Amino acid sequence: MSILRSLTIGVSGMRANSEALTVTGDNIANVNTVGFKRNRAVFRDMVTAQNGTVNLSMAGSRLAHVEQIWSQGAIVTTDSPTDLAISGDGLFVLAGTMQGLEGRFYTRAGQFHFDDTGTLVSLEGLRLQGYTANGNGEMGSEIGDIVIEEKTVAGVPTTEIELGANLNAEDTVPAAWDATNPSDTSNFAHNVTVYDSLGASHELTVYYRKTGPGAWEWHALTDGGELAGGTAGTATEVASGTLAFNTNGALDQETNAPVSINWLDATPGQVINFNFGTSITGEGGTGLDGTTQFANDSAHVKLQQNGYGAGTVAAIEIQRDGMITGVFSNGQQRTLGQVVTAGFADYTGLRSLSNNVFVETPESGQALVGGADAGGRGEIVSASLEQSNVDLGTEFVNLIAYQRAFQASSRVITTSDEMYNELINIKR
Repeated sequence: MSILRSLTIGVSGMRANSEALTVTGDNIANVNTVGFKRNRAVFRDMVTAQNGTVNLSMAGSRLAHVEQIWSQGAIVTTDSPTDLAISGDGLFVLAGTMQGLEGRFYTRAGQFHFDDTGTLVSLEGLRLQGYTANGNGEMGSEIGDIVIEEKTVAGVPTTEIELGANLNAEDTVPAAWDATNPSDTSNFAHNVTVYDSLGASHELTVYYRKTGPGAWEWHALTDGGELAGGTAGTATEVASGTLAFNTNGALDQETNAPVSINWLDATPGQVINFNFGTSITGEGGTGLDGTTQFANDSAHVKLQQNGYGAGTVAAIEIQRDGMITGVFSNGQQRTLGQVVTAGFADYTGLRSLSNNVFVETPESGQALVGGADAGGRGEIVSASLEQSNVDLGTEFVNLIAYQRAFQASSRVITTSDEMYNELINIKR
């Protein structure tokens, strides 16, 4: 090998290691970049000629490839439910325009938010892809932008009320029932909230009056101002019935029919059924799952009704499979959409753009898109972000190794230079 070739080999070593220093520097610079995947310098030797297995002319080294390492980064929690991390393989799917390219993009950086149109977007304005549900919570079949347009849910009128109370068997019979003086002509009372067709709430007060051993009557009253044609401030009876108990305190029979109520400004004739439990004689039940009569203080123990008022989105929850659930102010929950993720045959074949965004290439293979936590794709962790997978200790060790290799290559050049000087001195 000639002295001139040793000079070029030294130069190739300096060039390769200086480029590797750039890779390490980029890793260190992105140690706090969300979703960043570190890169690794891959060196290859160079040979200009070869005879069988014998290298005739070695030409040094080169930085042949920068390989991206797709190991999992640490997942840290945040305060935003639309901050998303992927635990396992996969990338989020984005759509939009970036660096003059229009189409789909992929990222592990899960910092998303809803813009003014209700679309879930990245910090760069690229639109997160998935399925959007309709107003009934039914999921669409086409992958597209996740748009949450309906931020309210309509109310549902009450049609069924299930009541449960213990009525004190030791109570005495009060004066005759008087709707204008319900407190003094009943033994016990409790309130029930019901909803009309507009989702407006109304308060009913249910009064219980003992009429004899094991015999009670009940009356439901509301303010007249809540009713069409009613008088505000005047209690108006809207429903009534009787309850009969056996000698064990179980509900034996109940007499009540569904009532029709005309709430103010709502759809008239709202039918509500009052259910005080499964009676023995009337319904073949135990008589103990609702209203009872034991020798204990009267107490309200059960209340269920199937109506609710109108509500607005109070919170967003995203499950590990990407399902987006809206929690409304009226206590209801509704599926709003689903975030999809993409898997690839070879993640290292993806081409990197700025802002931690990638595009697919023939080397990566086509994206396999679907719900998270399926098809080999990892699960989504809401209110969390994946940190960079850069390990500073490893990067600093590499930094020292590349620096020393650069110095050694430069020493090859200075040594070759000294040898040239010796040759020149021979002629002298």
